[in-house]
Amino acid sequence: MLDRTATPAATRPMADDVISSERVEGTKVYNDTGDKLGSIDELIIDKRSGHVRYAVLEFGGFLGMGTDRYPLPWDMLKYDTSRDGYVVPLDKARLEGAPRYADDTPPAYDDDYRRSVHDYYGVTYY
Repeated sequence: MLDRTATPAATRPMADDVISSERVEGTKVYNDTGDKLGSIDELIIDKRSGHVRYAVLEFGGFLGMGTDRYPLPWDMLKYDTSRDGYVVPLDKARLEGAPRYADDTPPAYDDDYRRSVHDYYGVTYY
């Protein structure tokens, strides 16, 4: 019997095309020049589509204290195997002026907030 629900082999994700969110959290983030900016604290996922919308970068502070969270549109991050981390086209000065929040005060991620994040980085809002 033919299984019509099976995904064709050509469109199935390969083992190295997917990653657990658990493995993404804690991954280092660098800028184009190789400076470490911080690490991924969490992922923000669209409930309806299931797509990752933001990687929240933990940046600033000392030993995890006083760090802020910076939501980066997921499409800005590119994985670099040589660095074993993500690379974003930002320098520290640009990041310091970006939308952010303290760990204990996450935003609602409503339409206005999401648009402000995308506008700041010059990324097309979905």
